[in-house]
Amino acid sequence: MTRAAAEHDPLDEATVAAWLRAHPRFLAERPELYRWLAPPERLHGDGLADHMAAMLRAERAHAAAMAERADGVLAAGRAAAGLAARVQEAVLALLRAGHPAECVSAELPHLLAVDAAALCMEALLPGIRPLPGGTVARLMGGRVVCHRDAPEEARLLHGEAAELARHDALVRIPGEGPPALLALVARDRYALDPGQGAGALAFLGRAVAAALGR
Repeated sequence: MTRAAAEHDPLDEATVAAWLRAHPRFLAERPELYRWLAPPERLHGDGLADHMAAMLRAERAHAAAMAERADGVLAAGRAAAGLAARVQEAVLALLRAGHPAECVSAELPHLLAVDAAALCMEALLPGIRPLPGGTVARLMGGRVVCHRDAPEEARLLHGEAAELARHDALVRIPGEGPPALLALVARDRYALDPGQGAGALAFLGRAVAAALGR
């Protein structure tokens, strides 16, 4: 391409922006160019000061966004750690319990900071909420833990606590025997926030299975 042709073939904005990103010190090493650029927002004073102020605002906004993101990550980490600690206490309670189903309904709500907990199974056994055949597979699919908002079939899973079931978490109980799950219900979404992670609840499901001798 000749020089004349190049002068009549202006670069598009994306190309210019990409080139400047690849050469971040280009303007810093040529401050005189700021005088030729229109500032993002006209302020009193020199154009160079305008651009520096705009750059500072952008950096401060970026730093604030990164700080907010870091706070969110830390909060999620603290919440997950809190759930893990509560699950540990629940597992200890199961180890002490003579009747796992009673422990689930009587002790786990307090230990897990939820409104209700129930052991559900596709069988008729004392203290266990019966489910129709195929219910566990239909609700869980291939998942081990399922978090739900405004859950369906709340009466079937949660019984008298169905009115509290704004949010629930279903945990598959592994092992031999009839399909079973642990149903946790909460009015406050934070109590069963999926962001706290499913690993601890999956471990709780395994602990329930061990307590049942499955």
